[in-house]
Amino acid sequence: MAPPPVKLNLSSTSSSSAAANQNISTTSLDARLLVRETMRISANLASSPSPTPIHSAVLPLECRSSGVSPGLVQSEFVESNLRLICSEDIDGRRWNYLAENATGGSGGGRNGGLRKNSIRAICIDKPQAPTEELMAFIRSYVVPEGFPDSVTASYVPYMSWRALKHFFGGAISVFTTQTLLSSVGVSTSNSASGAVAINWILKDGAGRVGKMLFARQGKKFDYDLKQLRFAGDILMDLGAGVELATAAMPHLFLPLACAANVAKNVAAVTSTSTRTPIYKAFAKGENIGDVTAKGESVGNIADLLGTGMSIMISRRNPSLISTFAFLSCGYVLSSYQEIRSLVLHTLNRARFTVAVESFLKTGRVPSLEEGNMKETIFRLPWLKDKPVVLGSRFKDAFHDPAPYLALEPFFQKERYMVAYNPKKRKVYVLLKDQAKSDDIIKAAFHGHVLLDFIDSAVKSQYFQGREANDQFDSIATSIDIEAHVAESCKVVSTAYGLFKSKAAEQGWVMSDSLLNPGRARILS
Repeated sequence: MAPPPVKLNLSSTSSSSAAANQNISTTSLDARLLVRETMRISANLASSPSPTPIHSAVLPLECRSSGVSPGLVQSEFVESNLRLICSEDIDGRRWNYLAENATGGSGGGRNGGLRKNSIRAICIDKPQAPTEELMAFIRSYVVPEGFPDSVTASYVPYMSWRALKHFFGGAISVFTTQTLLSSVGVSTSNSASGAVAINWILKDGAGRVGKMLFARQGKKFDYDLKQLRFAGDILMDLGAGVELATAAMPHLFLPLACAANVAKNVAAVTSTSTRTPIYKAFAKGENIGDVTAKGESVGNIADLLGTGMSIMISRRNPSLISTFAFLSCGYVLSSYQEIRSLVLHTLNRARFTVAVESFLKTGRVPSLEEGNMKETIFRLPWLKDKPVVLGSRFKDAFHDPAPYLALEPFFQKERYMVAYNPKKRKVYVLLKDQAKSDDIIKAAFHGHVLLDFIDSAVKSQYFQGREANDQFDSIATSIDIEAHVAESCKVVSTAYGLFKSKAAEQGWVMSDSLLNPGRARILS
């Protein structure tokens, strides 16, 4: 039986208020001291032979009984007012998180003698040169994430020739547009008529720029394709509405036409990027090309029939607003039902949440059809309101050294750790640098288990009336986080393997990349 957990007293007390009154604002001298100490720590760590992290699992018994806190490199800070709590790597840049001693010396107890809310983040790498930042910005638009390891060797020559082809194609389109307008009576010799041709070309150019900017969404097209596909259809309908608005405001033709074309081109990018994964889900063999061709043929036939119906209706001069409203409702409803009918075998973040929640409540993993039907379509993938943050940064999960030092021993043998922030009511999952694909999936599962435990405890106290005069957030602040983390560790150790086997039985395919983990990693 595990020893009784020690509660994290996250609420304000009189003792903490007294300590807070002794804190003074950071001065320029403190800042210089902080930088100097950080550089000294880094130099000592770099020069020390084969440093070994000190964890409670390998500390001698006398050290553990004397209150030596895990996670601290004690020998590096004997005469320093700062303690190294954790190191983190994100996109190749290393950050050190340090905390101040409460009394200027080392101390025992659960806080490790550290001052509350004193964690500071210091980047120990040199800032990128402006040219490097510019190149990184450009790469985010023109190459996939993880390039060159994420693509084959033929990607570069193919895309180089493709770019050259589109260069010549763009130049040709200028002359073809002018020729078409001239054929319908717009003369290029007249300055006003020439301006019409230029405006038309600018409209198309603005659409291409919007298409390029939205392409930066990158891997979101792989793991949130339902949400992006539906959002793209909404943008397509919105762009059509803006185009109709040019009839009422002809003096604003260029800005309205540009905005409409941007929306429609963004929708085109979404449709093109999500088309292959969708058709791949339908193909049972090596017939994805045939499935794609027939799917596009069905779409073209339906488009031609709709065009013909629209021509016949337009001859009767119907109300433009009423007709567009009716057709728009049909378009959006059809798009929604199209997405809802799609059954994907992969577990992205939304379907993973559905599967884990069902497993925790009923002990079973939903079928492919059930899991896809329960997936939320209206949630935009770039919104940051998810209750479980996978691959979080240390500074987002911890503002005080005490919770980290209390929770770190629970995850000595894991390649991740989970924490709960009661103020934000979110579970933060921190990944270690050795984390592999299965570790990331397990970490995401653990995060949902902890969230379920905490939500159940908070709702139980709230509805039982124990905290009748308190708000929901105050109850979440006072719960025993360590107890729930300890309980979740026991459940995950036995339930994760069972969850994976039941998910495989239902035909689900799990991959860490589809869960879209953050890039931050805790260094060992």
